Amino acid sequence: MAITLYDAGGHTCLLFSDLVEEEHGEVVQTNQFLIVDAGHGALIDPGGHMTYGELYLAISRYFPPKQLDYVLASHADPDIVASVGRWLTASDSRILISRVWARFLPHFCQAGKTEGRIVTIPDAGMPIALGNCTLLAVPAHFLHSEGNFQFYDPISKILFSGDLGAAMTSAREAGAVVSDFAAHTHAMLPFHRRYMSGNRACRLWANMARGLDIEWIVPQHGPSFRGKAMVAQFIDWVSTLECGLDLLSQDNYRLPPVTTAPA
Repeated sequence: MAITLYDAGGHTCLLFSDLVEEEHGEVVQTNQFLIVDAGHGALIDPGGHMTYGELYLAISRYFPPKQLDYVLASHADPDIVASVGRWLTASDSRILISRVWARFLPHFCQAGKTEGRIVTIPDAGMPIALGNCTLLAVPAHFLHSEGNFQFYDPISKILFSGDLGAAMTSAREAGAVVSDFAAHTHAMLPFHRRYMSGNRACRLWANMARGLDIEWIVPQHGPSFRGKAMVAQFIDWVSTLECGLDLLSQDNYRLPPVTTAPA
């Protein structure tokens, strides 16, 4: 089932958060997104093979998947884009992804499937024309991937933030909006400390993000941050976050004890 994030003037943003059954507890919850403008569609972070079938059916209720203009990939993790080969078969879309990952993407596909259909995003980001609007691929490098982008929609003023802002929650909680930011930091902190590279990247991103007119930050895992006050709280939290390299010590680089290998 889709959650409508925005729907006005022929421009629609949809969130899909519950496509993997709850009994698959070993699988990380993921959010997928569809933006439609003037009869043109872009699918953001379509997920892996477990989401493909349900996502295809869910999208079909709102937009013909065959007519997708783009699949937008924030980076190349399996939960982001492992299903890309199937989307290339099901649609005439092009795949937009960081130039860092363009030559890795074909490993998810049959030989030759990506030929002429990958558009590389330069490190500085780029505008993406969709219908009557222009989306932005916004740099978020090392948060957490080496080549990483977020996607900003200036019509809805939503920033689709990828793994930044993620919390490992259930599908039911993922469709929610954060109401108590301080309490929610406890859900975000373990993930961010491990998966984000360090405070320098966080500070640079925060300085950039403050220049965008953002009403809603929607990550790829877990609940979202709605309203300018909540968005500002999130950006401020990211700017002071200690994570990744900031937390490394010699204890993280000790040789394991020598024991008899298991049979």
